[in-house]
Amino acid sequence: MNRSLLLITLAGTMASAHAEVVVDIEAFGKSLGGWLARKGKAAEYEMSEADYRTYQPEVSPSPDGGIFVSVRIDHCRGFFASDDHASLELSFAPNGDLVSAQSSLALQGRTITSELIKGGASATTSVAAPQIDRAVKVGTDLVADLSSKLLREKVVEPGRVSFPAAIRHNYNLLYQAVKYQTKPEVTATTSTPPAGSPATATTPANNTPPPAATNPAQPNSTAPPPPASTPPSPPTTSPPNGNEAAAPNKDHLVPTNKAAKDDPAKSPPAAPKPPPAPASTAPTTTDAATGKTIPLPDIKAYNPSGAPSTPLPASTASKSEKEKSLLMEHGGEMLKLARDVVKTTAAQ
Repeated sequence: MNRSLLLITLAGTMASAHAEVVVDIEAFGKSLGGWLARKGKAAEYEMSEADYRTYQPEVSPSPDGGIFVSVRIDHCRGFFASDDHASLELSFAPNGDLVSAQSSLALQGRTITSELIKGGASATTSVAAPQIDRAVKVGTDLVADLSSKLLREKVVEPGRVSFPAAIRHNYNLLYQAVKYQTKPEVTATTSTPPAGSPATATTPANNTPPPAATNPAQPNSTAPPPPASTPPSPPTTSPPNGNEAAAPNKDHLVPTNKAAKDDPAKSPPAAPKPPPAPASTAPTTTDAATGKTIPLPDIKAYNPSGAPSTPLPASTASKSEKEKSLLMEHGGEMLKLARDVVKTTAAQ
């Protein structure tokens, strides 16, 4: 029973796997010497004493589920000449087979484009590896077409003559970097047992039954009973005399003060005296004649940079009193002066 469930689960997982065609760009760059040029986006190498540069391939999905790969290849001619450019385009089927290939060259305004080489059934010559045989046939036809068209342009520069060989070199390495891989998708599959088989109930690891539910309304019978409360001991009070009633004291806690009841005229104990005030810390001096202690005023030191620390005594005379004293002091002189002026004027 468990084996059949395992097989059903594995079949559902394999059915949900997703396969796709991918290009290992890092492996492709490593085969060319590494992506070290143009800020890690290109690889430079030498072939037949000529310098070439290959950029990272651009990959886009095809409508049929495959991929389309395009690569830019440059022929580096030096500082005083413009570079030659080429493009290599490959199409792959959803299962990883090479569908078609095409390339073009641009040499100082002249453009050479190869025919669209397709990997048909006619290219298959090996039964053991038909895909690889088709890829070899496509690469061979592609380079042959480019070389024949390049010779018609009467090109004699060595780097340009070997440009189709550099394209074939990139074609071989790029084909090896294309891989068909399967990416499993993690999905929750629900497996149902076949008809007629008994349902298997899963039980926890320990077979101990769950504890019984306890009713919160009822107290736990196994809890120990609370300890018995001991009655408080009666307070010790003095026996009542003949003139007092035999009723117990209302407080039941404080003993009766018999001495205070017997002698009510006796005054209560006096309250404790407050502690003496602390001695003053003000500076004092002793008079030599009388021997008395004379307190000294608190005089602060003179502060030349600001206001005086010791405030000056407030003036007792108001503004009106000052004006009256000035008038009384100089009023007689002013009156005498006025009289002399009047007499001098009258005499004239």
